[in-house]
Amino acid sequence: MAGQRSDSQSDESFEYMLLERDPDLYRTVFSGPSQISPWIDPSVLTLQHRIGRGPFGDVWIATHHQRTEDHDRYHEVAVKMLHPIREDQLQAFSVRFDEIFSKCQGLSNVCFLHGISTQNGRICIAMKFYEGSIGDKMARLKGGRIPLSDVLRYGADLARGIIDLHSRGILILNLKPCNFLLDEHDHAVLGDFGIPSLLFGLSLPNPDLIQRLGTPNYMAPEQWQPSIRGPISYETDSWGFAWSILEMLSGIQPWRGKSPDEVYQLVVLKKEKPIFPYNLPPAIENVLSGCFEYDFRDRPQMTDILDAFESAKDVDYENTDQGNSENLRMVSPALPSRTNWSFFKDKLQVGDKVRSRKLKNTCSPTTMEVPDGTIVGMEDNGERDGYILVRIHGLHDPLKVRSSTVERVTYGFAAGDWVRLREDEKKRSQVGILHSIDRSGTVYVGLIGVDTLWKGEYSDLQMAEAYCVGQFVRLKANISSPQFEWQRKRGGGLATGRISQILPNGCLFIKFPGKFNLGEVCSCLADPSEVEVVSFDKCEGIVKKYEHLEDFHWAVRPLFIAVGFFTALKLGIFVGKGIARPRSRKVASVSDQSDHQQLQQQEVQNNANAAWLPPTVANMLFRDGPTLSG
Repeated sequence: MAGQRSDSQSDESFEYMLLERDPDLYRTVFSGPSQISPWIDPSVLTLQHRIGRGPFGDVWIATHHQRTEDHDRYHEVAVKMLHPIREDQLQAFSVRFDEIFSKCQGLSNVCFLHGISTQNGRICIAMKFYEGSIGDKMARLKGGRIPLSDVLRYGADLARGIIDLHSRGILILNLKPCNFLLDEHDHAVLGDFGIPSLLFGLSLPNPDLIQRLGTPNYMAPEQWQPSIRGPISYETDSWGFAWSILEMLSGIQPWRGKSPDEVYQLVVLKKEKPIFPYNLPPAIENVLSGCFEYDFRDRPQMTDILDAFESAKDVDYENTDQGNSENLRMVSPALPSRTNWSFFKDKLQVGDKVRSRKLKNTCSPTTMEVPDGTIVGMEDNGERDGYILVRIHGLHDPLKVRSSTVERVTYGFAAGDWVRLREDEKKRSQVGILHSIDRSGTVYVGLIGVDTLWKGEYSDLQMAEAYCVGQFVRLKANISSPQFEWQRKRGGGLATGRISQILPNGCLFIKFPGKFNLGEVCSCLADPSEVEVVSFDKCEGIVKKYEHLEDFHWAVRPLFIAVGFFTALKLGIFVGKGIARPRSRKVASVSDQSDHQQLQQQEVQNNANAAWLPPTVANMLFRDGPTLSG
């Protein structure tokens, strides 16, 4: 570990009350020595009894014995005893904890950390002991529902703590009511400081715990497979926060009684979302509904959530029936149109280069009202979507537009651009989606194979071909072993698929309309760097164009076969008519024969027609048959 703490150390952590602007408002602040080792000698930490169990370990009450020159002090602390970790990985865990420990010191809405120790060969994290949590309070209330006024107050407290951790680069990934502690002033405190991120990549008895990166009932879709469906980001915590708020209001745990595999099917594959209680403040319903967007780029940040809870918590709401429905999901969400939070994540400034915002994941052309301009003025009217003045080359007067209609362009890049890394690395895809670029040139990119946003400099990137929903793609000829399994045709050739969804890291969700098995269209995932776009115009020759039509829909081949079959039958009858008519004319042309000869000839003609005609079923198919002459 990072050194040991001496028992005779005189420096101790302490807490004090900080007076804010309002004399009636106080908040507890923890302080201590500027340089303090997180290591606690195992001999001074005595476990008493277990009080809880979670997916990553057990929670115990323990006594921490601190010995000074003047006297001995005993503190009651809570200890999170983690699942066993291999000895060769303890050093990596220690480095991670040291970083978090130093960043968490002095935060008022986050549980105070005493340090780290070992007991019985297992890592133990000691923190301040609180008498209860919001989950405990829900268990004591009728129906498990917390009044709306308390939920709004707790939500604001928790949002502040999450913002503090996010500002220090810490992802929590395990937000739930049982991890929301209550202090002596009934203020909510975060009891989890990112343990899933501490354990990520380390060996645990159950590898599924690491793959899930949290508690299944509260996990966002990207937490299940972060390297494929990710990456995880600060907006990932918005999903768990929103589920926790709905649980406080309804008293019902999300996906209660469902196994992790069932939750995965509902959340990741079927994309089911919750329904909301009645009579929620509009601002709260608006921001919570945004938290359940499957593309985390469209979710609100915690600062937006805090603004909504702050604006709503001081309003006097009467007791309303929050509902007691156990159906907290719906197959096809029917929420009304809400704020598109992705439009407001980049705070524009005077002097920024901007252009009209492109539509995400679509091939539709956009009207570039602002092809390339510079912000020369901004209206400060308190609105989120205020007006800005953009000077465009060739226009005398600046153009007045809404800030949500433009995007910032820095060093030629803008959020949402498809980019390619200049350096090749086999562990990750080379093509991804740019999520943000700082004015200094630092970029954050979503890439397949990277669990979090890849960080680099703009000079590491170059523009790449953009993909959009609806395009047909096929595997490149030089890709012999693709990262994801690709569908094949009956003859063994590679099928052509259609993009139906684009994940935030650029991963393409491909459906194959030309393949239809057991009532479902075949699908797979694809790396954008391994595919190429195919269109009807690019297919050379009739055969290639026909094959592209087959890829468009599974019914194309049966339809062509049916059309060809009926065409052949119709053509056969047409030829039959043409052959039958000359024979009848030849017989009818004999006019100078005697009556006996005419009767004899007519009999020959009838026998010939009877031999030539197809079965009577032809009349049923084609409504008309060969015409008898005579």
